[in-house]
Amino acid sequence: MKKMFWLLVLSAVLLAPFAAAQRTIKVGFVSTLSGGGAALGIDARDGFNLAVRLLNNQLGGVPVEVIVADDQQNPDVARQAVDRMLKRERVDFMTGIIFSNILLAVGDAVFDEKIHYISLNAGPSEYAGERCNPYFFNVAWQNDNLHEAMGQYVNTRRFENVFILAPNYPAGRDALTGFKRFYKGKIAAEVYNRLNQLDFSAEIAQIRAARPKAVYTFQPGAMGVNFIKQYAEAGLLREIPLFLPGFSADADVIRAVGRPMVGIYNSSHWALELNNPVNQRFVEEFRKAYNRTPTLYASQGYDAALMLDAAIRAVGGDVSKKDDLRKAFLAGFNSTRGPLKFNPNGYPVQNYYLRQVIQAPNGEIINRLVGNIFTNHSDAYVSQCKLR
Repeated sequence: MKKMFWLLVLSAVLLAPFAAAQRTIKVGFVSTLSGGGAALGIDARDGFNLAVRLLNNQLGGVPVEVIVADDQQNPDVARQAVDRMLKRERVDFMTGIIFSNILLAVGDAVFDEKIHYISLNAGPSEYAGERCNPYFFNVAWQNDNLHEAMGQYVNTRRFENVFILAPNYPAGRDALTGFKRFYKGKIAAEVYNRLNQLDFSAEIAQIRAARPKAVYTFQPGAMGVNFIKQYAEAGLLREIPLFLPGFSADADVIRAVGRPMVGIYNSSHWALELNNPVNQRFVEEFRKAYNRTPTLYASQGYDAALMLDAAIRAVGGDVSKKDDLRKAFLAGFNSTRGPLKFNPNGYPVQNYYLRQVIQAPNGEIINRLVGNIFTNHSDAYVSQCKLR
């Protein structure tokens, strides 16, 4: 009888890790799914869900439940949603936030619970340097990066007297800081508009009065659509070249603005034509599932799921191994951009490309990949991060 008792105990001990590894993993997905920035969050969510579905509703071979909430682009609503994810749903990972001011409002609450946050978009400078955190990774970029790339390109084209404009919030300030880091010519004016502003008549009047040789602006979501429409209606597209980061000239903006977008150059870390099997499958399956051309936001959602899949698989499904999970995240994974690795601050090391909006022979208006701007580019803050 005593021998049987110890056999049962031993069996329970041996089976316990396996049982733990096989429980359903919960991912909290809080994103902007309504309001002016909804298109960004919806594309990211659709990309994430597509990857999970193609992985047979598993991550790392373990069944997964994705719990979605709308932050309404409101930090207070986001705090409530994140609190519910952490305390009631007891999620294992979090992702989904689009806007940096919202991520900064909830980040500490997530990190304090020792939950890994995989950002699929927001990449504030605050989390890249001295305030870097072992529980933070960004699968997309550091906020400055796409703007650094366009600053480099505009500098190479020797445009002088450039007017730069962005919303007054963390990502907007990071944007113009990044542009100026690589653009060495004269700045005609540096202007910050309100976040969620939709009427740019005052800023367009300022541009006309400044008579710059080029304009660079970052305006997320509906703000970007309205800015480009109003810039074109004012006749400025024909007079003053407009340069944009990729997320202000992506498929969602092209769909909304149409033909006036043709000819505009933009910078991106991702493109439809990137020639690797992961990206080719993503583009094909996204078009099949949602009947629209994917945006870079969709690619980032898809990659966030692939990143979780690779790390959870590396720890044998045991997500309680936090240190091993961090090592697995740092080791990287095979993304829509090819093999992707990370610096100790959790931000990616990757290429940045020049794209141009064109009208394809079939009439579709899309981005065309023109060439590389940066190769294996890191963010400017990593040396200030003490993590290794």
